[in-house]
Amino acid sequence: MDRQNAAYHPCLKPAVVVTGTANEGTAGPAIGHVDIGMSDAAYLFRVAVPGLRRKQSTVKCIIESGGKVHIEGVMTETGLVLNSSTVYQMKVQQLCAAGSFTISFNLPGTVDTRLFSPVFRADGILEVVVMKSKMSPPVKFPQVTV
Repeated sequence: MDRQNAAYHPCLKPAVVVTGTANEGTAGPAIGHVDIGMSDAAYLFRVAVPGLRRKQSTVKCIIESGGKVHIEGVMTETGLVLNSSTVYQMKVQQLCAAGSFTISFNLPGTVDTRLFSPVFRADGILEVVVMKSKMSPPVKFPQVTV
């Protein structure tokens, strides 16, 4: 089965590598679950990063022309929660532990690294659309922080 047709096989799942906090998976919602879709012109991928705070964390998404995706970030400590004027100290904590994480996976084909659009949704999903490559792959690998 060639690489292009592998994307259509219903039983195949992409290899996803997670490290750090994302690998512990001891409590809370799973981090690093990946959905990959494709159209004639682009790929769409969604990565679960629940508990990641958009304004308090940095997430870096690096997409290589060969279709390799690297997502790096840091889960911030959530031991104290400020809600309006009240501060709460967490006694039970089942969300992902604080610390750094990486998530890496391959898209089904080559991409144009200059043409991608990342969105960090309010529900803890990083959603990215990246255009398929129409020419020979560029040499540079741009980085985007969302």
